[in-house]
Amino acid sequence: MGEDIWAGLAEQFVDGAYASVKGRVRTYVLHRHLLDHLPPPPAAVLDVGGGAGHQSFPLARAGYDVTLLDSSPAMLDRAKERLPEEARQRVTFVQADGEHADEAVEGRRFDAVLCHGVLGYLDRPEPVVEQLCRCAAEGGIVSIMTGNAAATAVQPALERRWEDALAAFDTRTGTGVLGVRARADTVDEVSALLRGHGVEPVRWYGVWLFVDWLEFSGVEPDPAEAERIAAVELEASRRDPYRQLSRVFHLVGRKGAVQR
Repeated sequence: MGEDIWAGLAEQFVDGAYASVKGRVRTYVLHRHLLDHLPPPPAAVLDVGGGAGHQSFPLARAGYDVTLLDSSPAMLDRAKERLPEEARQRVTFVQADGEHADEAVEGRRFDAVLCHGVLGYLDRPEPVVEQLCRCAAEGGIVSIMTGNAAATAVQPALERRWEDALAAFDTRTGTGVLGVRARADTVDEVSALLRGHGVEPVRWYGVWLFVDWLEFSGVEPDPAEAERIAAVELEASRRDPYRQLSRVFHLVGRKGAVQR
């Protein structure tokens, strides 16, 4: 598998980014989106690039059969540490990269395939998107969350980096949650990739709006307000123009009857 480039970020990812109010809000909002589209448990879920299980473990606790696939041994180790005791019989771990997901799961097909926060770290999203669609069963969903190229100027502007903000209107990269440069996509671009592999987009959402604005403006969200923040973020994620201004977007598609 080569060098584990995420080993040095695993602690920051688990104990920093996802333990924050913003991380908890992201998990909640995405979970609520997924519940609107998933079949009932114990449907099979594949989480490609699932990291430490923040998105798929709540599904396992709810009774879903989860396979967490990640290329990083360090991330998988943290996932195994975090796995709730009551969900241990419903989670399988696979070490592999997303471009070889179908081979790694030995051709198994899943009712839902998740890929959240992965595409932006790839030079080209096409190979992984093809694998996501391949791994989905007929009628199953493909769930992708990635950076929103329509809102790359928001972060530098709120941080008062005006020259960077001006340049960001015409760039496709920004700083991700781990402080790493990442590429952004558009809803239309990712939708076209899904359609090219027999998956029809059914809905898209925004993720992270007000909590980002607070953080970039130097305001730390109050943990005591996390539940209320999450409720507002969930509502904003479903509505225009708010979802269009979110730093990342969540796109859900459903695989059709014809295999391409």
